[in-house]
Formats: sequence, C-alpha cells, structure tokens
Amino acid sequence: MVRKIDDKVQKWLSDMGIFRKKVPDDNTNFHFIINYPEENVMDVIQPKGNPDLVVIGCATNVSPEHLNEIKMLSDSKKEEFIWDLRYMLNSKDVDFQLSHPNNVLENFVITSEIYEDGLTKDKLVSTIKTIFRAKIQCVWKIQQK
Repeated sequence: MVRKIDDKVQKWLSDMGIFRKKVPDDNTNFHFIINYPEENVMDVIQPKGNPDLVVIGCATNVSPEHLNEIKMLSDSKKEEFIWDLRYMLNSKDVDFQLSHPNNVLENFVITSEIYEDGLTKDKLVSTIKTIFRAKIQCVWKIQQK
C-alpha cells in the first residue's frame, strides 16, 4: 500500500510540474519537496507508521525586517496580532503551529492531512492550494502590521 500511494502522489505532482525532489527521511515512508507556486517550498510526506496518511506542509520564517518591526510593537499590539493570526488560520481548513516567544512571531507551519480513502488528484491539488492561500494570508497580515 505504501508504494502505491508513493508512486501515485509523485506522478500527480510531476504531472503538475511542481515535484522537485524526493528526500531521504528516516521518519517517513516518503518525503517529497515541491514548489507551489514557483518559489514556495512545501513538503508532501507520509509519516512512518501511518501508511494511509499523506501530510502536506509549509514552514515559513518571518523575515528579519518584519521581525524587527514586530518587536517594536507594544505588548498589547503583539498579543492582538498573534490572536488575529490564530483566528484567521483557524477559519481555514488547515492545521497550524505558530512560534511566537513573547508574542513575537518568528515562524509558522501550516499543514493538512489527506487519508488514503480520500486521496485523489483533485483533493491533493486543492489541499496544496489551501495551504498556500493560508500562508500568503499570514504573509500579508505580517506586512500589514
């Protein structure tokens, strides 16, 4: 079953022109790096021990210039900003993790899962797009602040 999903997902990503490489990863059955869109790196993995699960994720570091701007906000504005991000991301069909010591956002990870019984090319593509839209909304919110 693992091989079948691996081959199917890699073919779909290649057909779309977004597959970049397969990377060795002891914690996964497979780990693909994709670019969607062009310069945005995402991971498509199947964690070890979960042969019917595919996880799509995108990690983003806040740029040094934006990090400096966030640090200059008042404590209440920093906290309000983190809550705004949480509410925004929670309204999307994604999971997320924010790294924000002292309410200073340093990086964030957006993920989503697809189980084998729901894994289609359409679902894979729409999930990748959903993750990218959630990421870009975070980037825009950071730029706005």
